[in-house]
Amino acid sequence: MKHIARKRFGQHFLTDGAIIEDIVDAINPQPNDPMVEIGPGLAALTQPLVERLGKLNVIELDRDLALRLREHPHLNVIESDVLRVDFTQLAADLNVAKLRVVGNLPYNISSPILFHLLTHVAVVQDQHFMLQKEVVDRMVAKPSTSDYSRLSVMLQWRYDMQDVLFVPPKSFDPPPRVDSAVVRMVPLAEPPPINVKLMEDMVKVAFSQRRKLLRHTLGRWLEGRNFAGTFNVQRRAEEVPVAEYVALVQSL
Repeated sequence: MKHIARKRFGQHFLTDGAIIEDIVDAINPQPNDPMVEIGPGLAALTQPLVERLGKLNVIELDRDLALRLREHPHLNVIESDVLRVDFTQLAADLNVAKLRVVGNLPYNISSPILFHLLTHVAVVQDQHFMLQKEVVDRMVAKPSTSDYSRLSVMLQWRYDMQDVLFVPPKSFDPPPRVDSAVVRMVPLAEPPPINVKLMEDMVKVAFSQRRKLLRHTLGRWLEGRNFAGTFNVQRRAEEVPVAEYVALVQSL
């Protein structure tokens, strides 16, 4: 029976064989890699991955799809909302130090998934995700560009990221109304030590009114914390490099 894509799960199934091959090549799975796929759907990416890996762990929320996937002898199916999955515990259960995480992420909750994985980054070797291209552009954006945003800062302090592949709407069924892209995320080997919650709060304030100078937003926030250091607030949030945000939160 044909599975009908469910809008509430943000389902768009990848059907382009050439694109699938390009994505698998970009991921470069090796036999026995401890890999986890988020949202395997109709197994378009799952099957070529498991052929190279030998076995694969998959996280699927849709009950009907999970039932189908369990028929595959080489899949460990975790039927769950990915936001409820403890990846640190999963690595321990699999008796591995690091996981490789891949997936065609539902566009409606892609940012929450990225931030959820950030809390488990210590057990992640790398991540390859297909996302809305607009989101990928923001993830990899450089300072002083229109795409540079809170998402850019909050991910770039912890990951080296690369936009590796463009994916057009026609590659899916049903076709989304947006372009897609595949991003590679590799955790930095020696990330700067920071208070992540404080960083989140600070960057959120900084980008809350991105057209205004920081003295109207971050400047006032720093005053409220009795900040005695020096930081140029005569700039807009998008003009501040990630390293400066990191140095500021460390000084706090």
